[in-house]
Amino acid sequence: MTESDRLIFGPGNGAGARRPSNGLLASILWLGGVIATVVAMAVGAVLAVFTAVAVAVIALFAAVLVFFAGLAMGARRKAVVRNRRADDVIEAHKVDGAWVAYGWERPGR
Repeated sequence: MTESDRLIFGPGNGAGARRPSNGLLASILWLGGVIATVVAMAVGAVLAVFTAVAVAVIALFAAVLVFFAGLAMGARRKAVVRNRRADDVIEAHKVDGAWVAYGWERPGR
């Protein structure tokens, strides 16, 4: 191992792999690590709550959509096709090249 390798990779025997604790500096670094961990956990918890709310809103909209689709399908099944009666026949005449219809107005209007 050359001198530059020792600078890059550190000593080969593993004895100096960790820095020696310097008392105050080690305590400050440890406290910073704890604070960063707590902040990361809080951010993760907030993101989890937002995700749960989003899933709940999507489920609510899906339920409303399925409800209205069920109403539409029920109304479609209940719809009755009415056959035209014989007296509903309208009369049309060709006037100056255009067809004019009579009798299509509904009575009672």
